Amino acid sequence: MLDIEDFKKKLEKKCRIMGIDPGRKRVGIAISDENKIIATPYTTIIKNKYSEFVKEIIKIVEENQIQGIVVGNPINMDGTASQSSQSAKDLAINLSKDVTKNITLWDERLSSQGAFILSNDLVSNTSKKVSKLDENSAQFILQGALDYITRKNT
Repeated sequence: MLDIEDFKKKLEKKCRIMGIDPGRKRVGIAISDENKIIATPYTTIIKNKYSEFVKEIIKIVEENQIQGIVVGNPINMDGTASQSSQSAKDLAINLSKDVTKNITLWDERLSSQGAFILSNDLVSNTSKKVSKLDENSAQFILQGALDYITRKNT
């Protein structure tokens, strides 16, 4: 697992990045465009067995030529690590062993809330909003990382 600066250095100029909103059972996935400008919701994976989950992640990585993975880190509002934060870190470490070394954590405070508010503006069907919440949260997480990665040093 890398810090965001080392992660950034390992990316080619044109490449895709995957964002993950980790959950105990539901894992949201988002993917960037190759210019690393826009994150798009991709899918939600129902995680039963870790081995099956990894197979699905590897398939997405291969089909979309993903060069890096950003895992949402649900830290507390005061900046301290939460129990879920430790789970996210463990997931990132395991994925760095099983999928790619180019993985980083990204602060995901308020990503679920932001994704739900955004979907309120776009969709009126509440059950559809809830069913897309994980992948929309992954998009929110990935977009934050993309904005950081692509910003010009000023």
